Order: sequence, then C-alpha cells, then structure tokens
Amino acid sequence: MREFAKGQFTLRQAPRALRLIYAGFLFLTALGLLSQLGFQVGRIGLSPQAIARYYRGDDTGAVMAFPKTFGQLLEVTHAHTFMMAVVFLVLAHLFAATDVADIVKSIVLAASFTGLLGDLAAPWLIRYVAARCAWIALVSWMFQWAGLAALIGMSGWECLGRRHPR
Repeated sequence: MREFAKGQFTLRQAPRALRLIYAGFLFLTALGLLSQLGFQVGRIGLSPQAIARYYRGDDTGAVMAFPKTFGQLLEVTHAHTFMMAVVFLVLAHLFAATDVADIVKSIVLAASFTGLLGDLAAPWLIRYVAARCAWIALVSWMFQWAGLAALIGMSGWECLGRRHPR
C-alpha cells in the first residue's frame, strides 16, 4: 500500500518482488473466479430458463428443484458482497497502476462494477420479482467476466512484463 501512496506508482516500475507478489495474487484470484464460473456453468446453467429454475425452483422436470429461500439468498449475498468488494478494490487498484489508456480503464472498471452489482441483485430479482430477470443475471455475468478478465489480464501482463526504467 505504501507504494500506491507515492502518487505516480505504476506496476511496470514496481520492484520485481512486489510485481511477483501481485502476479501471485492475480493468479489465485483467477483460480477463485474460475471456480465461480464452474459453479455458474455446472450448477446454475447459462440459459435464462436454467438461471430462473435455479433461483425460483421447478417441479415440472425430472428432478424437483426448490426455490431459494430468503435466508439462502441473504447468506450468499452477505458473503459475496464483502468478498467481491475486497477483490474489486484490489483488482481496481492494480489496474489503475497500469499504463492502459484512461478511457479503457474507465470502461473496464465500469463494466466490472456493473457486472458485480448485477450479480448481487439478480438472484433477488429473479426469485421475488420475475423469472425474466434471469436476463439481468446473464448480462451481468458477461460484464463481470469480461471486466474481471481484463483487470486480471492487463494487470498481470504489466506485473510479468519487463520493468520500465524510471
């Protein structure tokens, strides 16, 4: 954190040891996010119908699916809100320290944040408002995945690239 407080900190100018620490964090974060993707694909599904069925339940298929309870949604939202806030904070700080153009930074950060907010809100909307809100989840996941992949990828590229002279 002290490095960020210096003002003109960039990842490319950071000491190699610090860049390796950040790269390790990015790698572990990518693994965590891949497990989230596995959950979304394997347990929930990627169609609006599958997403709605996961949160609202369904008794018409071969396997009965129960709707998520208020308590279940609250538990998941509670954990994800705190965790994703910290992950976003760190990823955004690292990304802000890249040499990427400011307009690209703004777009990527906005897409990531919008995706994260939608991912937190969509389960509640699907369960208690309408099944068609599953589209919000699907679009939010796309924004989230595109944005977070860019945050991790571009920051990682600068962490592992050659150091720029000061």
